[in-house]
Amino acid sequence: MPDVRRETRWSWMGRAAYEATATLQTEVRDRLARGAGPERLLLLEHPHVYTLGRNADPEDVLANLADLEQRGVDVVATDRGGQVTYHGPGQLVGYPILDLSPDRRDLRRFVRDLEEVVVRLLAGYGVEAEGGEGERIGVWTRGRKIASLGIHVARWRTTHGFALNVATDLALFGGIVACGLPDAEMTSLAREAGNAPDLAEVASGLAPIFGEVFSRRMVPDPDFADAARPRIAR
Repeated sequence: MPDVRRETRWSWMGRAAYEATATLQTEVRDRLARGAGPERLLLLEHPHVYTLGRNADPEDVLANLADLEQRGVDVVATDRGGQVTYHGPGQLVGYPILDLSPDRRDLRRFVRDLEEVVVRLLAGYGVEAEGGEGERIGVWTRGRKIASLGIHVARWRTTHGFALNVATDLALFGGIVACGLPDAEMTSLAREAGNAPDLAEVASGLAPIFGEVFSRRMVPDPDFADAARPRIAR
């Protein structure tokens, strides 16, 4: 029988500048809204950047801004939910641009499903994890936070998503109160599993899991990544 699930195209984008990628997400979402483009899952890593969500307290950026500029760490306000977090090399970031209509119009379910994708992925590397609730949204393993979530939904079309620490320099989280949780300990797949898988490999393993959880037919689209790369690289 033919696969009748909705198609979502996924691309490994490599390293991509945060603000340019945010603009790209908006363009993809707008094309999706007009019926002029497909759903997409963008998988990538960012250069060093602290991002402030809509509920962020600027005082949760503890590091001196002049020092951050000298070290090449950007500070960017964003329209995602959540508070302050860190993105950087060695972290797999996933931006699903989906239309949740008509059958998945449930924000709690969307968040749980994103957590479930990461939980299943980690299980494949021998790391037992679980999704959080309330202020502890994200993915946790042995009391430590390994992935953060922050989403934006407009007319049931999604942007932003999740960030999984694969081989991230966890010391950079020391410059912020991550996700507004001063007592949260951050961890990574490399720390928990004892090795650091290649990010592109992790992205390739995540895409089919995403399809299982979201009932999507995942189609790789490297041409989109190649076309977008000059705009988002830094």
